[in-house]
Amino acid sequence: MTQIIHQTAIIDPKAQIGNDVEIGPFSIIGPKVILHDGVKISSNVVIDGRSSIGKGCRIFHSAVIGTEPQDLKYAGEDTAVEIGEYTLIREFATVNRSTNIDQPTRVGSHCLLMTYSHVAHDCQLGDQVIMANSANLAGHVIIENNATIGGITPVHQFVHIGCYSFIGGLSRVSQDVAPYTRGASIPYKTVGLNSVGLRRNNFSPETRATLKKLYKIFYNSNLNTKQALEKIMAEIEMIDEVKHFVEFVGNSERGIAK
Repeated sequence: MTQIIHQTAIIDPKAQIGNDVEIGPFSIIGPKVILHDGVKISSNVVIDGRSSIGKGCRIFHSAVIGTEPQDLKYAGEDTAVEIGEYTLIREFATVNRSTNIDQPTRVGSHCLLMTYSHVAHDCQLGDQVIMANSANLAGHVIIENNATIGGITPVHQFVHIGCYSFIGGLSRVSQDVAPYTRGASIPYKTVGLNSVGLRRNNFSPETRATLKKLYKIFYNSNLNTKQALEKIMAEIEMIDEVKHFVEFVGNSERGIAK
């Protein structure tokens, strides 16, 4: 088992450290931490609580993971954080553990949390999520796969952000953001499909054309949400992406940002 651990790092003997793990100067690893194979931790990193860091993750200088949730209702429960494989967590980013003992705060695989980004308690992030510099999530936010959040953007608690959506920087998000869309501003405004993201992720021209028809009905027809969904289900081919959009909107509790 190969490990490169700087002599100034503080590693609790109960922590579980995998093969080919690197831990830099002055980093602190708590007793309930699991570092899977190939994890690389830079200097001054703190990982505490019941935190599992997936294979091949890289955690940069002064990031803090698994500390107590910033929630006054938290009463010291043995809650957790799970980070998927090959995720990058950049300098000074923070991920708090959950308030719910049965469900950890989760960050998926192949994500990128840039400098000063924050993932609060009970958030659930899918795979390949990007949070740019100083993007900040309040508690209980759900972000589906392949979504991108621009820099200096706060997201209100309990907001749901759909897959392949793109949120521009300097925005404030207080309602759910539908999948496949893009937008920005304060207050947040949806301005179109995330066409560039859809092309880059190899959505077919036929699928993109179908989503464009859906977008026009939902956002540009002056129908209310119920009427727009009924029109979409009556007139648009119910491919998987359309089904997901309809289910997402139908299940929204905070309303859809338009």
